Amino acid sequence: MAKIFVETERLILRELVLEDAERMFLLDGNPEVMRFLGRNTVTKVEESSEIIEKIRKQYRENGIGRWAVVEKSSNLLIGWSGLKFLTEEINGFKYVYELGYRFLPESWGKGYASESARASLNYGFNILDVEVIYASATIDNDGSNHVLRKLGFTQKGNFIDPLDHEECFWYELRKEDFQR
Repeated sequence: MAKIFVETERLILRELVLEDAERMFLLDGNPEVMRFLGRNTVTKVEESSEIIEKIRKQYRENGIGRWAVVEKSSNLLIGWSGLKFLTEEINGFKYVYELGYRFLPESWGKGYASESARASLNYGFNILDVEVIYASATIDNDGSNHVLRKLGFTQKGNFIDPLDHEECFWYELRKEDFQR
């Protein structure tokens, strides 16, 4: 049984398990989902299983990693959301917490990114007692940038993501600003 970390009105945020590989493949194999990430889509379910294994390793080593987002009404995994402890440098930052999320297109525009991100931030600030959480989004990803600003993140600069070579906005949210 997968450990549940957070429940919201419409969502369950729980650990990712290998049984999620088929649904993760729908996500990571979708060109529309991957459009703003500058990465190739996965072509085999086994690649999604490998991604899940890497996230499970983050749970073990760092105590946190992205969570499966399950829609309560359908009981289906519709994406992932949550915090990641950065152990590799991004934009000059290392050993910090970063918020991220990714959803299937049929879940876009329903407020799930905001709902799951808010729950993840609450967990980070109030359970993990983190003082600052970071996030990034490619500059042309209007939806994601809107969500981050709506959540209270402040844009702190731009950088070129070393993995996908895309220009991104870098955001910061402080605990005291989130709690207002």
